[in-house]
Amino acid sequence: MKSIFVLLDSVITIYIWIVIINAVLSWLVAFNILNTQNRFVFSVLDATYKLTDPALNKIRRFLPTFGSVDLSPVVLILFLMFIRNLVFEIFAPNLF
Repeated sequence: MKSIFVLLDSVITIYIWIVIINAVLSWLVAFNILNTQNRFVFSVLDATYKLTDPALNKIRRFLPTFGSVDLSPVVLILFLMFIRNLVFEIFAPNLF
């Protein structure tokens, strides 16, 4: 049972890092530091968009617009951390 919770924690941690990488890459593309004509940059950016956009789009529907600042990755990361802590607090209090 402990291994399931460790696996869930690892998956959530990896997804948090993918959200962070997506945000940083989108900033670098927006400031013309990275060129999307590069195939490697494009493939990494495309993969992170495909993994994070479904969740981020749901959050963006409920958040008000703050100009060019997108707070949806921050909200998603906070939500994932909350879910991870909730799972360990409720379902596995005596395993660790």
